[in-house]
Amino acid sequence: MSLKFKNLLIIFFGVMLLTSCGGSKKVVTTKKKKTTQTVTQPDSTPQTVGQQEEDKVTKTTKPDSKDKVSTYIDLFANTAMREMKLYKIPASITLAQGILESGSGEGRLAVEANNHFGIKCHKGWTGGRIYHDDDKAQECFRTYNDPDYSYRDHSLFLRDRKRYAGLFKLQPDDYQGWAKGLRAAGYATDRRYPQKLISLIERYELYKYDNMVLGNPTDSKSRTIADVRPSVQASHKVVAGDTLYSISRKYNITVDQLKAFNGLKDNTISVGQELFVEPLPKDF
Repeated sequence: MSLKFKNLLIIFFGVMLLTSCGGSKKVVTTKKKKTTQTVTQPDSTPQTVGQQEEDKVTKTTKPDSKDKVSTYIDLFANTAMREMKLYKIPASITLAQGILESGSGEGRLAVEANNHFGIKCHKGWTGGRIYHDDDKAQECFRTYNDPDYSYRDHSLFLRDRKRYAGLFKLQPDDYQGWAKGLRAAGYATDRRYPQKLISLIERYELYKYDNMVLGNPTDSKSRTIADVRPSVQASHKVVAGDTLYSISRKYNITVDQLKAFNGLKDNTISVGQELFVEPLPKDF
């Protein structure tokens, strides 16, 4: 092989080697660019969208406790004022207890038993029953056909028990005295029960309903006492010798109606028991 031919071969292979190295470098650079675009582009986008959706769900589905309480007050304020007119229990106290004991009407006893005050069966109760864990497991609680019956039974429960007698000597708008007196008389075991009632009354200005019943001045946006319908609801206190039949005859109603008004499942009644002899009005 001639010297000239050898030199040509060396030059040819040298050029090929340089071309090969340059091409390889170019491919690596291109891959890096593509990888960078693929990784950085989608990484931030889904995260932002996910956060927006989460915020949207939180805003639309998270319950507002104030709304629940306000709705409850709108539903039962007139009922509480009616009971205050008849039984001298501050409407503010009745409403605050209803809110607290029923979880603003959403607790199990309120939903399934129309029991808004957590009143247990106690001796002599002949109406419906529901069992629910409280201070002890599966305690007996009263059930009612309508929340209005629960409000009326709450009034009678306080009026007819000697341990609450001292409360009725307080000023009719002394909600603080009532709140403390209820706890002292044993209505609730929670030591902070009075503070919870007072806090609800003052936060939601429930005392204005006491003022309306008492005829005290209220702001122009509030309802007036004229808005509270007088109750035509009558009741009968059972005495010795009474039967459902004799009571129904006295008030010109049927035994079935009498049982329905009081949620009775059988004909058993007891002396001293208060029976409704008319349906409670529903348009308060």
